Amino acid sequence: MPSAQDPFYVVKAEIQGSIDKLQSTLHQWEYTSDAEERVHLTKEVLAGCESIEWQVDELDKAIAVASRDPSWYGIDEMELESRRKWTSSARTQVGTVKKAVEAGKGSSSTSHASANGMHRELMRLPNSHQNDTSRQYAAHDNDDFIQSESDRQMLLIKKQDEELDELTVSVQRIGGVGLTIHEELLGQERIIDDLGAEMESTSNRLDFVQVSFCI
Repeated sequence: MPSAQDPFYVVKAEIQGSIDKLQSTLHQWEYTSDAEERVHLTKEVLAGCESIEWQVDELDKAIAVASRDPSWYGIDEMELESRRKWTSSARTQVGTVKKAVEAGKGSSSTSHASANGMHRELMRLPNSHQNDTSRQYAAHDNDDFIQSESDRQMLLIKKQDEELDELTVSVQRIGGVGLTIHEELLGQERIIDDLGAEMESTSNRLDFVQVSFCI
């Protein structure tokens, strides 16, 4: 049974955390009615999908190297198959999120354009019963609403920037772990090559000694 400290499981946990966070962002994207926020969330989701897909690619490369000699890495074919199934599942999860966002980009822009058009038409309609006082109150309410929305957008952008910073740190950490795995695998391959060369040299010397005794 592979150890929990196995680099594969370290990277797997990081990637699964990124997928969980991606799905949470998708949930926000699905229920937001603000056009600007939706555009920002769309970019964030697609960037997250691209990052996770790269991480899974690197993990698949490590699995392919380990499959050449599983016993050397302390695993068996069953464990290799389990790892392949997990990376396949991760790709499916990311692909589902990506398709949902890409499919929603066109429809959301159409619906928002329609809503904005209706809003502009309603603003043009005359109101014979409206007086100067009501217009002043409306202007004041609009100013308050605009200020409130501006403050809300600033807080939202700040929160999303912080989440992007956390995602960047996570990607860098995963990249470092992946590089470590790659270097470790290369080192182990060199050891195997050196061992093979040494065994061949030893075999040649034994053959020479046996021939000498026969003479």
